[in-house]
Amino acid sequence: MLITRKLEFDAGHRISTHNSQCRHLHGHRYVIEITLSGSIISEKGNAQQGMVMDFSEVKRIASEVLVDKWDHAFLVYSGDTPVMQFLQSLEDHKTVVLDVQPTAENLAVIAFDILNAAYQDNYGNHLQLEHVRLYETPNCWADASRAVD
Repeated sequence: MLITRKLEFDAGHRISTHNSQCRHLHGHRYVIEITLSGSIISEKGNAQQGMVMDFSEVKRIASEVLVDKWDHAFLVYSGDTPVMQFLQSLEDHKTVVLDVQPTAENLAVIAFDILNAAYQDNYGNHLQLEHVRLYETPNCWADASRAVD
């Protein structure tokens, strides 16, 4: 069974090597869809009976490990020296430093890796992260999925 929870956050970025508008400082209303797989919990008396995972738990975990950290932050590539220097000059600025350019594709992969470590099979129902879809705009998104062996 697959379940999906959608969350939203706002963040700034720039793609320093881009040849068009994205080389400028700007922000997005990002949307992230988190898809988990697992068996439906059938244990009688279990508060999550009939569920793979309570959607509020999916949100809580994603918020703790990713969304709250990225929300209203500036996502910056560590090699973008001018912007790094500027952000460091701002007192108490919320900055997330990345080892790669903050493209939708790279952010989706990073989000998948972070979330994959956070969602564990604590329910004995084979719970695991399957897919992350990160919308940069309503019309543009990137998908990161579990690799198939």
